[in-house]
Amino acid sequence: MFNLQELSKESHVLEFLSYLQNQRNAADNTVMSYSRDLTEFYEYVKKFQTEVLQDDELLIAQINPLMIRSYLSVLFQKNGATSIARKLSALRSFFKYFVKKGAIEQNPAKVIKSPKVPKKLPKFLNVDEINAMLAVELDQNKYAKRDKAILELLYSSGLRVSELVNLDLDQLDVHENLIRVTGKGSKERIIPVGSKALEALHDYMIERQMVRDIKDINAIFINKNGTRLSARSVQRLVARVIDITGLNKTATPHTIRHSFATHMLGSGADLRSIQELLGHKSLSTTQRYTHVGVAELSKVYDKTHPKS
Repeated sequence: MFNLQELSKESHVLEFLSYLQNQRNAADNTVMSYSRDLTEFYEYVKKFQTEVLQDDELLIAQINPLMIRSYLSVLFQKNGATSIARKLSALRSFFKYFVKKGAIEQNPAKVIKSPKVPKKLPKFLNVDEINAMLAVELDQNKYAKRDKAILELLYSSGLRVSELVNLDLDQLDVHENLIRVTGKGSKERIIPVGSKALEALHDYMIERQMVRDIKDINAIFINKNGTRLSARSVQRLVARVIDITGLNKTATPHTIRHSFATHMLGSGADLRSIQELLGHKSLSTTQRYTHVGVAELSKVYDKTHPKS
């Protein structure tokens, strides 16, 4: 947990970030993202809307929809629709908090429509590509078994990279073939682990027991310093393995997560089950994978049907 004072000096922004961190148990990346977006709005107000400032503090009750529309018009000069939609969402959440608190009567950002964001289908690897990735012979060094276990577990259980690197030993139940994962918003879910991943984990855990100087004794995946492995290290691992396969594609741990979900759906799993496995709050998020399936079917049809 980082020091919020380093993220903002504006009291209302700081209060809201504290609420996210301490009451909503928001992830550090989420808090930092809100901080960046709200600080950007604050800087705009200091430059163009000084009438709603007093001693460099926001007079939030005097901020109206017109001011926010003016702010968005400035953003449109340098930002795309996705970025602007996110920044507007941050403002909505910010003012919603103060409405609930009773500090203001209305949310000035609520009445403003978000720009239309083009829907992007999740990128994924097909089954053959995943098999090629998992079949890569990793360098026979002291990290080979760890890296093998990471790759197998990412695909076996569809974990977010943050969930994987934050796994502790007591979250793995090898007898029941399950892991207990803490996802977004500190919500826990139980996920099955496949036999290949369990085998790779078993080999790695034997090797891990031989490491003498482990500083983070709870962490499953550790680095050369004996501390918890970083998400960035896992991202580099996936990029390196994909490069070795010669697939001429870019992939991240999240690509493997998308592949997990797409393959599950293609094999007959229902959307509700996939939603539970992925830890999605909304079923609409999971439904993106049905569009992926339709897109792939269309490609196959176009290539193979004589009258396509």
